[in-house]
Amino acid sequence: MLLEAYLEPHLRNALEQIGAAELVTPELEVPKIPEHGDLATTVALQLARPLRRPPRQIAEEIVRHLQLPSEDVAVEIAGPGFINFRFTADFFTRLLRQIADLGDTFGQLSIGKGKRANVEYVSANPTGPLHLGHGRNAALGDTIANLLTWCGYEVTREYYFNNAGNQMALLGKSIYARYRQLLGDEYPFPSDGYHGDYIWEIARGLVERYGDALREETEEHLAICRQEGETWCFAHIRQTLERMGIWHDIYFNEDSLYRDGKVDAVLQALRERGLLYEQDGALWIALSRFGRQDRVLVKSTGEGTYRLPDIAYHRDKLERGYDLIVDVLGADHITTIEDVITAVGALGYDTSRIKVVLHQFVTLTEGGQQVKMSKRSGKSYTLDELLEELGPDVVRFFFLMRAPSTHLEFELELARQQTEVNPVFYLQYAHARICSIFRYASERGIVPDETADTRCLIHPSEQALIKLLVRFPERVRKAAQLYEPQLLAEYLREVAQAFHAFYHEHRIIGAETPEHMHARFVLARLTQRVLRNGLAILGIQAPERMERAAEPLLH
Repeated sequence: MLLEAYLEPHLRNALEQIGAAELVTPELEVPKIPEHGDLATTVALQLARPLRRPPRQIAEEIVRHLQLPSEDVAVEIAGPGFINFRFTADFFTRLLRQIADLGDTFGQLSIGKGKRANVEYVSANPTGPLHLGHGRNAALGDTIANLLTWCGYEVTREYYFNNAGNQMALLGKSIYARYRQLLGDEYPFPSDGYHGDYIWEIARGLVERYGDALREETEEHLAICRQEGETWCFAHIRQTLERMGIWHDIYFNEDSLYRDGKVDAVLQALRERGLLYEQDGALWIALSRFGRQDRVLVKSTGEGTYRLPDIAYHRDKLERGYDLIVDVLGADHITTIEDVITAVGALGYDTSRIKVVLHQFVTLTEGGQQVKMSKRSGKSYTLDELLEELGPDVVRFFFLMRAPSTHLEFELELARQQTEVNPVFYLQYAHARICSIFRYASERGIVPDETADTRCLIHPSEQALIKLLVRFPERVRKAAQLYEPQLLAEYLREVAQAFHAFYHEHRIIGAETPEHMHARFVLARLTQRVLRNGLAILGIQAPERMERAAEPLLH
């Protein structure tokens, strides 16, 4: 972003000089091939049609008006009219000095300043422990919230749940059946009940607390079972999330939408707009008017479908005044959420404020083969088991290392490795290695000059690292705007890789001159800061000590 900010005023001025400022918004991109420069623009090609001139001729005229200092950047025209910008080594070393002075705030942006964002994620109903799909949802949602916070938004983290309806009644019946069986009764288990071991655990707790006092099957006793189940499930859900470093500001109960009349208000508003009709005893919403399929909102039994409270919920969030609303959902919600957003838009709300992040499913693999059962329990892996086996840092990173839109293969064999082949350990080693350098310096009475001149850092490996570090704010921005945390994870891997390359080519302590030593200390400190800040956004620790990180201390 720093490089773009430098070029954009010059580019806009050049477009004004040729009378094209109103015709196009110039965009700068990092070329896929490094040899093409540090940034490039296709603005001349975009202007070819409106100006009715060859794009290369337009590019030549733009370049003539750019007025860029040659000590900062070189400009060249390539192909049919691409304009490439190549910043000088001296420019990058001066820029390094500037961003080093920003301290720990480097990477923080103001694009969301004064705006409020709501990120809803996890949102599992309290009917059992969290599974792996919930884990991916949790890691994605929490990291997106972190990214938006780094971009300046005031972020509310929200959990939406339903503790009423058939599924909760079934939870109560499942617990009651196990309770009766623990008392020695031949009591039938519901055919569609919840079969997990946790149901036995909750039932044992009821036996310990109530003895056989609940043996008579009454609505009151079933309600006690249901409430105990909800309490147990929510306590364990929150405990699991805490292990991942995840928390929420708001726990929004779906049932409150009915109690507070918000569902009825939605039905009334849709009715006033002529969007409801009755058929076969059910109440339908006419989404076909908006190019979608009509859907049932209220069944013939009088029970609302999932879409009805979801419409009321999104209307409620919009009325709370959020500038941005992000829903993190499994891919199986795609049809439902599109219907919901269409309905909310039909009520006159600006649905452009709603962004939906759909993530694909998670498959556990080991040695390339799918793993369905935990060796420890003999049953399907729970998120808790995965956290216990691998630790929260590894679990979070593996959930984040692929784009949400792609199916995630969680490779257990790789995740168990506590070496640099494990991508999260690779990043943590880089951070710890830098910490070891500063410790070594301190032990020998060397005080790094944090204000040192960095213009001597002109070696290709030094320049490659500097060029990556200055992109940190831009990568944060892109990951936030696209809601794709894996972009930041990939960037941090590039930074770690570039640092290791620099580290193996150059001494810091014992450098050829004191000037080089202190300049490299500045470079190492900024690398440490970028890794620490980036890992913090991902919700992962940046350890200061790791066994493998301290190998060549003389560096």
